Amino acid sequence: MNINLIRKSGKFNFEAENESGFTVELDAKAAIGGEGKGFRPMEMLLVGLGGCSGIDMVNVLTKQKEPLDDIKIAINATRKDEEMPPIFDVIDIHFDLFGNLNAQKVERALAMTFDKYCSVSNILGRSATINFTYKINK
Repeated sequence: MNINLIRKSGKFNFEAENESGFTVELDAKAAIGGEGKGFRPMEMLLVGLGGCSGIDMVNVLTKQKEPLDDIKIAINATRKDEEMPPIFDVIDIHFDLFGNLNAQKVERALAMTFDKYCSVSNILGRSATINFTYKINK
């Protein structure tokens, strides 16, 4: 895995590029001079968590032959602002699942995702509490 960053403009605006040529912009928060030109690095960690767990959920539900029509993921996190560095304290992740899904299979898929498959949740879970909830929308 290879990621390269270049400074684009301003003090803290970077562009990251992966081996496939995909890019994403990053910037710092305004309080230290960021200009709102991209994701902040800690937000990128939450994007990674959402992407990793979403991919794993879709994969497990597909293998279970569950009719998943769509999935939406919402993440809210708090940080330990009194500590330096201010790492995540609690991360709440909610899955809106669309389709005629079996709740037991969804719960099994969630358990497998967060206990076994999602590397990002396993890394973040070492320093933060990760709570997950779901709603099946038929």
